[in-house]
Amino acid sequence: MTEAIKTPLYKIYQESSAKFVDFHGWLMPVQYTGIIEEHLAVRNTAGLFDLCHMGEIEVAGKQATEYLQYVLTNDALKLTNGKAQYSLICNNSGGIIDDIIIYRFSEHKYFIVVNASNCEKDYNWFQTNAKSFDVTVKNFSKEMGLIALQGPESENILLAIGCSDAAQLRYFEFTESSIAGCKIMLARVGYTGEDGFELCCSLSDCEKIWKTLIASPHSVKAVPIGLGARDTLRIEAKYSLYGNDIDESTTPMEAGLDWTLALNKADFIGKHSLIKQKQNGISRILVCIEMQEPGIPRQHCLIKNNDKVIGEITSGTHSPTLKKNIGIGYVSRDNAKIGQNVFIEIRGKNRLAQIIGSPFYKGGLYKKRLQIKK
Repeated sequence: MTEAIKTPLYKIYQESSAKFVDFHGWLMPVQYTGIIEEHLAVRNTAGLFDLCHMGEIEVAGKQATEYLQYVLTNDALKLTNGKAQYSLICNNSGGIIDDIIIYRFSEHKYFIVVNASNCEKDYNWFQTNAKSFDVTVKNFSKEMGLIALQGPESENILLAIGCSDAAQLRYFEFTESSIAGCKIMLARVGYTGEDGFELCCSLSDCEKIWKTLIASPHSVKAVPIGLGARDTLRIEAKYSLYGNDIDESTTPMEAGLDWTLALNKADFIGKHSLIKQKQNGISRILVCIEMQEPGIPRQHCLIKNNDKVIGEITSGTHSPTLKKNIGIGYVSRDNAKIGQNVFIEIRGKNRLAQIIGSPFYKGGLYKKRLQIKK
C-alpha cells in the first residue's frame, strides 16, 4: 500500500491535534476544532487552508495564448496581465476533464492551478496537445505550495503583516508580492463564497508564511480550516467539486458552467460536441435542493418525483450558515423547475425536499456582486 503524501505543513497541523484523512493520496486535515466552528470562522472572520496538494502547471512560449485558446473552453484573449480566469478542460465529447484557474503573466506566459486528483492527467493532456504549438508545458507541482486565506477579514490580516498589495487587488486579479521575505503570487480568488486570497509560493517557504499569517497582529486571527469545512463552504456557494459534481461524463451545460464556454472563438477541444448539445438541448441539469423533512442528502442518494427516479445527489451536507440540510444533484430537465417538490431517498425512506434557486448562500461574494451590478 502506497503511503499518503504529506504537505510541508503536516507537522504544523499535527501539532494542532488535527484529524486526518487520505484525500486522493494526500494526508490532509479534515478538521481541527470542528467543522461547524471552522465553517463559521470563514463566514464571519477568516480561515487558513493548506492547498499544497493542488497542482501547478506553467505554459510558456510564443504561441502560449493561441494554445490555451485551443485546450481551454473560456476565452483567454479576455485576460490581460495580472488577471485570472476560471476555465474548463474538456475532451472531444465535451466531457469535463478538469476545472482550473488560469493566471496571465504575459502574452507568452501563463500559470495554471489544477485539482490534486487530476494533476498528472491534466499535465499529460496539456503535453499531448502542445505538439503542434510553439510552447513549453512544465509541471511545478512538486516545487510549489499553495495556501488560502478566506473570509471577510482576510485583507486586513494581510495588511497587518505588511502585505499592502492585498488592498490593490480586485476579485480574480493577482500580483507578485512577498510575505516575511518570501516571494509569493498573491491572487484574490477562492472556493468558499467569501472574499479571500490564495498564496502560491515555494514549498520551502510554506511553513514560514503560514506561521506569519497565523501570528498577524490584526485584532481578528485566522484559524486553520480542514477539508470538512472546505466542503460545506463550497456546497453552500454551489461550487462544483471534481469527482463529485463534475467529471468526464458531465458537460459544462449540464453542470451550469456554460458561462465558461466561448463558443464564438476559434476551434477548441470539445467545441463541436458542445455546440451540438446546445442545439439539441440538455436532458439533465445540476440543481440546488433544500430538505423539507429531516435527513441529510448524501452523494448517490436518489432524487424522485413521487416514485419515479429523476436524478441523483452529487454533494450534500448540513449547512452551518443556513442551519438547513442541502444538496446538489442532477435531475432531468423537465423536473428542474425552481419551487418543485421532490423526494430524496435517504436510508430507504423518501424524504420531502424542494428545488431552490442557486446558490444556497447569498452573502459574501454573491452579495458583493449584486451591489456592483446596482
